[in-house]
Amino acid sequence: MAFSGEDYEDRAARWLGERGMQLVARNFSARTGEIDIIARDREHLVFLEVRARSNRAFNTAAGSVDRRKQQRILRTAQLFLQRHPDLRHLPCRFDVIAFEPRQSGHSLEIRWIPGAFTA
Repeated sequence: MAFSGEDYEDRAARWLGERGMQLVARNFSARTGEIDIIARDREHLVFLEVRARSNRAFNTAAGSVDRRKQQRILRTAQLFLQRHPDLRHLPCRFDVIAFEPRQSGHSLEIRWIPGAFTA
């Protein structure tokens, strides 16, 4: 059964909620790009990119968040903060949630990378 990007984002949002993070926004879109999930993790505002790979042959899900993608996320986060001045005081963090194939079996495991990159 194939999952869509939205399915993975739903799974990631549930997983983060189970760990006490509060969802702020999903699929925030601006001219600079899109951020999959924006959440509060205690005092941090966290911008999350959700990636999935079913095959390790090409690149890992986490590895697919290259410098160009990071720059788009950073610019989009700046626009989000401009539109939500009440959240500007929070320190920001950029995380990646990667769904990677397990070494054996067909299911994917969640790999959370807090502070995957910085501004």
